[in-house]
Parts: sequence; structure tokens; C-alpha cells
Amino acid sequence: MRAFAVTELGLPDNGTFHTYTDLKRPYVLWNVVAAPELSLKAKQWCFPIAGCVNYRGYYDKKSAQAFADELRKDGWDVQVAGVPAYSTLGWFNDPVLSTFIGYPEAELARLIFHELAHQVVYAPGDSQFNESFATAVEEAGVERWLAMHGDDDMRKLNAGHDSRERDFLRLLMKTRRDLEENYNGAASDEDKRAKKQAIFAEMKLEYRTLRAAWGDYPGFDRWFEQPLSNAHLAAIATYHDFVPGFRALLAREKTFPRFFKAAKILAEMEEEARHRALTELAQSAPQLTAQADGNGGNAATAP
Repeated sequence: MRAFAVTELGLPDNGTFHTYTDLKRPYVLWNVVAAPELSLKAKQWCFPIAGCVNYRGYYDKKSAQAFADELRKDGWDVQVAGVPAYSTLGWFNDPVLSTFIGYPEAELARLIFHELAHQVVYAPGDSQFNESFATAVEEAGVERWLAMHGDDDMRKLNAGHDSRERDFLRLLMKTRRDLEENYNGAASDEDKRAKKQAIFAEMKLEYRTLRAAWGDYPGFDRWFEQPLSNAHLAAIATYHDFVPGFRALLAREKTFPRFFKAAKILAEMEEEARHRALTELAQSAPQLTAQADGNGGNAATAP
């Protein structure tokens, strides 16, 4: 997978993922995500080098939970989520970790491609851009990896994963739209709070229906471990909002080197301009995908 990332996807050929570390804990760190009580806009924290991000990471779970409790006292909606891997953006040789080495092969490939993608393009202070870019690379990369190295069972397993994730994301997007409509309405804050709880209750019911349709697949249960809040939906937005735009950009550019070059140009733009460009790319996606599909097997098209 590591060699494939270099030869087929054009990802960095360096010391990342060439060593192994057993952390003897389930996650490498725990991220704290926060959002206002009546808004889906994630709180940001700013750091040297990395810039501003929509989460704050802790290597110790108790420390993350203590910080989350302080935020809740101040009225924030908060989620604490375990993270199996992260990227130091090429500053250090990140090892393969015990927190993800046991993943199914396609899931392991996704993670490797995602984390390496952060070393290629990174816009300081724009978590949505950075995570959506890496998510688009992992999706396109694992599709190509399975085509070359997967068997029928692996492809079937991955197709099931993709289908469930699409179903789950549709539920999240529906919930986000309902919450945004509620928060932007003219009702009193008291009424908005009551409607917010009703929307989350409906989401839980719809998830149970989905879970049953998946044959009681429990893979998303961890997402519901804490009481649902705006922070859950803010975190999802970070990783998925601009993925359609990046898929369209990859379809337009046709190869990964050209795609990376175009993404770097976006990263150098002002944040508002690059967000607008990605939104416009997503709107043009059907036409671009049709063009890419006609370019034969050498086209690096997004799934």
C-alpha cells in the first residue's frame, strides 16, 4: 500500500509509515470538537505551523474529557472522539500505529492515502478544505488500489462499506439541513432548543432503521456514544463538505499529479475564493465526470 501510494497516486516517497509503534491504547489521540448551542459553526483553535483547526487534540482521554466539560459549562455543544491516526504534515516520519494496523485491507489503504495526502496539500487554518481534500484522495486511491490488488471478497466488502457510509452521510446531511433551518428561523431560542432535541431524536430513530437495513451492522454506533449535539454535525462538515468539489476537480484534471497541482493553486487562494471555487466545481460535477469516463483506463476519476 505504501509503495502503491508513491507509484500510482504520486503521494510522498519519504519515511512516513515505514516503522511501527504499539501505543497500547485504542486511539492515538482524542479530538474535542465544539459548536455553539444554536449553530453548526465549529469553534476553532490556532497553533504554530498547523494554523487554525476545528478541533483540539489530546493524547490523554481524561484530559480531553476534562476540557470538554469546561466547554460545556460555558454553554458549548461538545463531542469527544477517538482518532486512530494523524499527520505531522511531513515534519516527522509518522509510524504505522497499533490503533489501525488491524483494519481490513481497504480501510487500511484509505487511512494511509488520507494521511499522506495531508503532506501534499495543506491550507493553514482551513480544516474543511484540508480534510475534504484528503478524503477525496483516499476515496479515489482505494478504488484504484482495489482494482489492481483487491479480490472479489475485498471489493464486495468495500462496496458494502461505501453503501453504508453514503446512507449514513445522507442522514447526517438531512439532519444538518433541518437544524440549520431551525436555527435560522424566527422562533424564540426556547422553541429552537425544543425543536433541536426533536430533530436529534428523529435522527436516532432513522439511524435505528438504517442499522436494521444493514443487517444490524454496528459500525456507526460509536458515533452515538455521547449525547448528540451540534458538535457532531460540525465535525462531519469538516471532512465532507468539499469532497464533491474535489471529486470534480480530479475528474477534470484526469491524473493525480495534475489534480495535486490544481489543489495547491486552490490552497494558495483566499479562503472565501477557494470555497467558492470548490462549490462551483461540485455543481459542474456531472459534466466533468462524463468527460472523464470517456478518457479510458488511464484517467484517475473519483468514485
